[in-house]
Amino acid sequence: MSKRVKIWYHSGSTSDIREFTIHRALCILLSVFAGFSIIGASFIGYDYIKLKTISIKSNGLGQTVHSLNAEITTQRKQIQQFAGEIETIKKLVTNLSNFEDRVRLIADIKQTSDSSGLIGIGSIPADALDPDLPLTQKHNSLIREMHQQVTQAKVAAEKHALDFEQLIKQLEQKRNILASTPSIRPVDGWITSGFGNRVSPFTGQKEFHSGLDIANAPGTKIIAPANGRVSVAAEKLYIGNLIVIDHDHGRVTQYGHLKEILVKPGQEIKRGDVIGLIGNTGRSTGPHLHYEVLINGTPVNPLKYILN
Repeated sequence: MSKRVKIWYHSGSTSDIREFTIHRALCILLSVFAGFSIIGASFIGYDYIKLKTISIKSNGLGQTVHSLNAEITTQRKQIQQFAGEIETIKKLVTNLSNFEDRVRLIADIKQTSDSSGLIGIGSIPADALDPDLPLTQKHNSLIREMHQQVTQAKVAAEKHALDFEQLIKQLEQKRNILASTPSIRPVDGWITSGFGNRVSPFTGQKEFHSGLDIANAPGTKIIAPANGRVSVAAEKLYIGNLIVIDHDHGRVTQYGHLKEILVKPGQEIKRGDVIGLIGNTGRSTGPHLHYEVLINGTPVNPLKYILN
């Protein structure tokens, strides 16, 4: 058997057929090398494609993780912002509670129910609102705390609504009482005789003076110091022309020695209305107004009911 292999080939440039021979062992070696080269190239190509696929998937996962981290960061900021708003709402509810207490104190209206503030609920921890908090740290405790405080704030707000509704009604009643409480001077002038014990200008004996004597020129206008209804408008012995106004709630005022009465019994009066003119009727030493304030039938010092 020949140990050489003949190979014929046509170059294409001429019509001649050429021939060359190689050793069979070399031919087999080349064939084996070519086979191994093809197999090796196939493995390399497979690994490359596999690595390329893994790289593409890795890039996709990286983008997904980045997107999820950005979403988590945004959600965390929203949660922290909401938590901050809850703290603001709690402060507003507390301020409302303090405002209600001040109104009740000024109007002398006591709280009839339990406190409606946010007593017993703590603040949201400051570290939970740290914007640089690691994403690996969960916000479960913060969310539970927020839910609890939102519920508490809702209950407090609902109770405040009822409290303010009740307070408005009480203030309305209080306003009616205040409007019916004498609080301004019935007339300008000089106080010539105060409330309390004095020496009578007629008898020279010690007596109790149940009002104020305010002197001014005859015809000076006298005004009502509070809302009320005229119960008496007539001439009386000693006191002269007299007006009595019933202000309800046990409050009554009297005006004596008038020159002229400008109201009638049963007439409704508002604070500031002109009711009469200063005079010198009845037993009097000169033109003046005798002004009395009675609470539940007992004379009190009118100066306590003059705020201007």
